[in-house]
Amino acid sequence: MIILDPDLDSDPAPRNNVVALLDVRTRTTVPWPLRIPTKQTLNRFLTAAQTAVRLRGEVTVLLTTDLAIRRLNRQFRGKNKATDVLSFPAEGLSAQGMAGDLAISVETALRQAAEQGHALTCELKVLILHGLLHLAGYDHESDTGRMARRERLLRDRLRLPLGLIERAEVSTQQTLTKAFPRGLKPRIQTADLSAQLKPRPFKSSKRGAVSPPKAKVKRP
Repeated sequence: MIILDPDLDSDPAPRNNVVALLDVRTRTTVPWPLRIPTKQTLNRFLTAAQTAVRLRGEVTVLLTTDLAIRRLNRQFRGKNKATDVLSFPAEGLSAQGMAGDLAISVETALRQAAEQGHALTCELKVLILHGLLHLAGYDHESDTGRMARRERLLRDRLRLPLGLIERAEVSTQQTLTKAFPRGLKPRIQTADLSAQLKPRPFKSSKRGAVSPPKAKVKRP
């Protein structure tokens, strides 16, 4: 079930309101890629994604603002910052028939969609899939790549672009490439460098006195 935060729905044209929160100049004319998709569109995807993930039970997806998700992130994770998606698995006796809840910041999703070069609808679907995998028990921070492999498989099946984990991997690789350009190798290894920098011991003369090594002078 998709729920729209009232802060996103206070405008007579709710599809445009999220962009108005970011820039009032875009309030009247918002191109399709920036519009919030209909609940029907997202509910249809949510059903398909749950089937793909094999997650049983009802899932509620709250589309909200950066401010609201920052509060949730601070309250439940101790991180005082906005994020893209939060997952809350259902627990306890009252969880019968419930898989859990997702909270997604539309504002953050909009920025990420612009960075990735696709529509807001597409980004929201990527975030929903990622959140569903967390509800299903996957944890990319500790499962040694299990969630990453599953997300890659399912986003391909659901015809989605790069998932959140893959983006992080690409970003890390790009950072390493910039730090160490391809084909650039150090002339000497670290061990060799240490040996070269290590001062050589002085040789003793016949009389037992210690004298420094003589400098080599090239004769013309």
